[in-house]
Amino acid sequence: MAHRVYVGIGSNLGSKKENYQEALARIGKIPITKIVRESSLYESEPLGDSKEWYVNGAIEIETDLKPDLLLQKFKNIERAMGRKKVRKRWGARVIDLDILLYDNLKLDKGRLKIPHPEMHNRKFVLIPLSEIAPQVVHPILGLTISELLVGVKDNKRVSLMRS
Repeated sequence: MAHRVYVGIGSNLGSKKENYQEALARIGKIPITKIVRESSLYESEPLGDSKEWYVNGAIEIETDLKPDLLLQKFKNIERAMGRKKVRKRWGARVIDLDILLYDNLKLDKGRLKIPHPEMHNRKFVLIPLSEIAPQVVHPILGLTISELLVGVKDNKRVSLMRS
């Protein structure tokens, strides 16, 4: 049975737009998984100590993979693309793949938390997600992505990327 999953993608090292596109291509090759919808790309101000702005976006996928196996596939893609084990939270990264929502699942298993625990606090997640899934409801907060975006307190700048 296909599950509907929303994924946040970000890059702030090297050729950020190319990294993003490569990640999409690699996700598209995961067995029993297909990309259904893609947001536009956005440039967003970094969190924490990082100086480099991010390229961010969101995708909707359909997959038959269980959440932990999907996370493993994403970690494999991150490693294959050169992501190192990050000691610093919000440090620079070649690619970052986050499972934001997986159907209406609520899960808290160590490294795997669904929905993503910080997504409702971040404009760089909510803006691209609202473009592709404005009426999807956050399974814990009970608000749509559009409603979460209206109420977000994040003051970091996020802008549509020029092609």
